Amino acid sequence: MAKDVTLADIAARVGVSNVAVSKALSGKPGVSEELRSRIKEIAAEMGYVSTTSAKPNANETGNIGVIIPESSYGDAVTFYGRLYEKVVRALYENNYYGILELLTKEDEKAANFPKVMQDGKVDGLIFVGQLDENYIRKMVQQNELPVFFLDTYVPFVELDTVISDGYYGTYQLTNYLLEQGYRNIAFVGSVDVTSSIADRYWGYRRSLRENQIEFKTEWEIADRDPYGKSFDKILSDPKDVEAYVCNSDYAAHILIRNLEEAGYRVPEDLSVVGFDDFLPTEMDEHRITTYTVDMERMAGVCVKSLIKKIKHKRYGGGIQIVTGKLIKKDTVKER
Repeated sequence: MAKDVTLADIAARVGVSNVAVSKALSGKPGVSEELRSRIKEIAAEMGYVSTTSAKPNANETGNIGVIIPESSYGDAVTFYGRLYEKVVRALYENNYYGILELLTKEDEKAANFPKVMQDGKVDGLIFVGQLDENYIRKMVQQNELPVFFLDTYVPFVELDTVISDGYYGTYQLTNYLLEQGYRNIAFVGSVDVTSSIADRYWGYRRSLRENQIEFKTEWEIADRDPYGKSFDKILSDPKDVEAYVCNSDYAAHILIRNLEEAGYRVPEDLSVVGFDDFLPTEMDEHRITTYTVDMERMAGVCVKSLIKKIKHKRYGGGIQIVTGKLIKKDTVKER
């Protein structure tokens, strides 16, 4: 299926801002008639389809609340900070605006409604990242606003969510290590802390099982505490482990640093793979073999589905999985 042409695509082609394109196509002032004609011509040439049907009507605010646990957000250089940026861009391209609210641990535990729900400030909600199960249940059961979740789900709860393909992603990564000749392969990630880590763990376990490799309990290595805070030290002695499948590139980065401090070389002595293809720029982001998470597509699917839900149109409900791909870099060496 061809990718929908967006305002950003047209802006890049013409060499102007998204705002200029929006004004030109909507008939608003702020651009010259010559530029307006040029933008409309390029838009038609590229096959742009107007998103007028997605615009808020008179009874809507045009705002969407984007709720992220404050412990996960950090800032724009974190994974969820970057995912939030993708959500805001997707909302803008569909003529909506995002209002960020950081959810405190206290409000999450008490299952308090987000503050943006008060006074009719938003038309819908997007919850980003792992949340307490009771909180998720309450948000699903409330009928005041349509909601969608992004990068989270819980078993036995019917919810609308968009997630990355953690299960098959780590399945592929583990198979790749096996193809390189490795057999003693450990998993780095606190499996019970988030549903996404659990998915990645079971993808890894499936690969081992299909290749008739008996799993050892010591191959399951925690990388964070029960509250989600990452450890600075994951391990110092690999023992009989030859390679590691990490639940994130950040965990892989910490693990590699620990191993190198202990005198081991990656990939000469041990191989390491991560997941998500994301690290802050100061952390050597181009080094780790990984499985990329398509954040832009996840955000786009989530936003478009929520808008259809708001407008009572048919939409992709339930769990929608966005696939990525294995990216071979510098932390795996054939045995």
